[in-house]
Amino acid sequence: MFLNVRPLGLFKSVRQDGPITTLDSHQQSAEPPVSIPHAVREHRREAITLLDDNNAHNQDSATSTMTEVMPEPVPNTTVGSPSSESPERSHPTSGHSDSKSEGLNRQDSSQEDRPASPTADDFASALETFTTESEEAASEDHVVKGTVLKLTATHVVVDIGAKSEGMLPLAEVLDHDGKPKFQPGDEINVMRDKGQTEEGYINLSHQKAQRLRAWDEIEKAYNEKKPIQAVVIERIKGGLTVDIMGARAFLPGSQMDLRPVRNLDNAEGEKLEVAIVKLNKKRGNIVVSRKQLLEEEQSEKRSKTLEHLEEGGILTGVVKNLTEYGAFVDLGGIDGLLHITDMSWGRLTHPRDLVNVGDQIQVKVLKFDKDKQRVSLGFKQLTPDPWLDAEHRYPVGAHVSGRIISVTDYGAFVELEQGIEGLVHVSEMTWSKRIKHPSKLVNVGDQVDCVVLNVNPQERRISLGMRQLAANPWDELHHKYPVGATVEGRVRNLTDFGAFVEIDEGIDGLVHVSNLSWTKRVKHPSEILKKGDRVKAVVLAIEPDKRRLSLGVKQLQPDVWETFFQTHHLGDVLHGKVLRVASFGAFVEIADGVEGLCHNSEAIDANGQQITLEPGLEHNFKIIKMNPEEKKVGLSIKAVGEEASRSEVEAYKQPVASTGGSTIGDLITWKRAGSDNS
Repeated sequence: MFLNVRPLGLFKSVRQDGPITTLDSHQQSAEPPVSIPHAVREHRREAITLLDDNNAHNQDSATSTMTEVMPEPVPNTTVGSPSSESPERSHPTSGHSDSKSEGLNRQDSSQEDRPASPTADDFASALETFTTESEEAASEDHVVKGTVLKLTATHVVVDIGAKSEGMLPLAEVLDHDGKPKFQPGDEINVMRDKGQTEEGYINLSHQKAQRLRAWDEIEKAYNEKKPIQAVVIERIKGGLTVDIMGARAFLPGSQMDLRPVRNLDNAEGEKLEVAIVKLNKKRGNIVVSRKQLLEEEQSEKRSKTLEHLEEGGILTGVVKNLTEYGAFVDLGGIDGLLHITDMSWGRLTHPRDLVNVGDQIQVKVLKFDKDKQRVSLGFKQLTPDPWLDAEHRYPVGAHVSGRIISVTDYGAFVELEQGIEGLVHVSEMTWSKRIKHPSKLVNVGDQVDCVVLNVNPQERRISLGMRQLAANPWDELHHKYPVGATVEGRVRNLTDFGAFVEIDEGIDGLVHVSNLSWTKRVKHPSEILKKGDRVKAVVLAIEPDKRRLSLGVKQLQPDVWETFFQTHHLGDVLHGKVLRVASFGAFVEIADGVEGLCHNSEAIDANGQQITLEPGLEHNFKIIKMNPEEKKVGLSIKAVGEEASRSEVEAYKQPVASTGGSTIGDLITWKRAGSDNS
């Protein structure tokens, strides 16, 4: 009997009621099947069973299929010639020589002329040759089609028809969602990797097999410089791992886009078109670039855009990036800057208030520098300037409404329409001076009613007022608080020059420091008043246009100066006390709250000697000057002495006064009186 063994063939054992028939998968002749003795059949079944380390997937199977792919077929090998065959010969482990003879006797008579069937040793040799060929087929240079037996937590067990199963990492067969692409029973292409596992499994690689299958397409794309489709698998250090028709390639992070991409984690599962930039078939390295394709596409678009790009033209672009000062718009291969001042006729705090990244907008080319390829764009220039007829649409005195778009220290900006906004100054928000900041009254987004106070189209300004919509309390102040009326209020604030007293809602009056006391010289209002005190005052003056109200506290008491000037005259001699001394004289208290000045030239005694005036000293002083308007009184010690001398002379000359003639004393007195009046 001849047993055909082909390295590229497929041994297929079929269990029948009769003997097991062995067929060559590549055999093309009509040669009848060869019968195998029972002992050989049992020995082969035992050998095949030993190939499975797990003894699980072949116990109930009567059919075992092993396939290998080889480049060249090998001629059939004849095993077991008649000259070498012996009827008594048997495999040491079989022990079934009788069964063997019985099996041979049951052969068809038509096969009597054929050589004798091989022994168990010959079959074991053929089986060893087959397994060796299977292992050689599953080498590192060939792709083998295997069957998935099972999946573990880390590996995939694959039957490749060798002495033992193979294992490959589970990570090689996971899809983009992390799920296995193969299940037990599925066919899978693998290549043998170096070494074996500790359990004796053959190291396999699915990625290498896929890469080998896809290599032709990748080489073609590389040589022809054509893009190829890739799918992002995972993020790794320095870039991304992408899948190209089953082969894995490296996409550096710098080659992902035209601009640096800070976060590559969100790219997993994304389908990209890439260019093969580096190829090393020996090492199996593939490096791809998406940036190269984008640059080529951008260069092509730029050329087309430059053909019809000119100042004044209107183009459609896509907002590419936003900054604090504007937006960059992709016009098709070339970027233009849309400055924030050219976005709207009105005020914008940030470009995102008008556009967002990805928006498609129409823009007007304001300036184009061909040498530097810089383009300045405008958006507001597509619509007429609303300030051209603002003076007619917003006349002075008109009542308007708008939205608060900005609040500053000095006021609030109100948007009347797109591109038109006015300023409500803090002083025009309320009639009260009490407001410290506009945010106490309005906030961004509030709808307010205003009155147009002024329009200046040249400077693009509109002045608005809010307090004009309410009655001016200062206009009725004359009737409510006439001059001379006594009012009562709360001290709201103290300053160096006086105290502010609130007498009505939004109405504050000023008590000047000079109006706090008739008699006391007040340097600061805190000497008499405190913040929060309730005081009474007299209305001294009202200025509605300037919103000023003058109050006085000392006016509630009689004016000591007025009383003094009513009860005293020139020439009166008063007793006074020196309060303070200056370089030119001394201030003397001559009544309660009334002071007079004694000049140094008037501080002379009867003997003509200078008198030194010091605080606390008391003297008699003669009033030699009075000024009620300025509340000033001039005093003299020298005049008091002269007055005493004049009295003595008059007393001496009194007896001779009856003669009726003028005396020298009368002449002296007349002259002295004339000099005093002057």
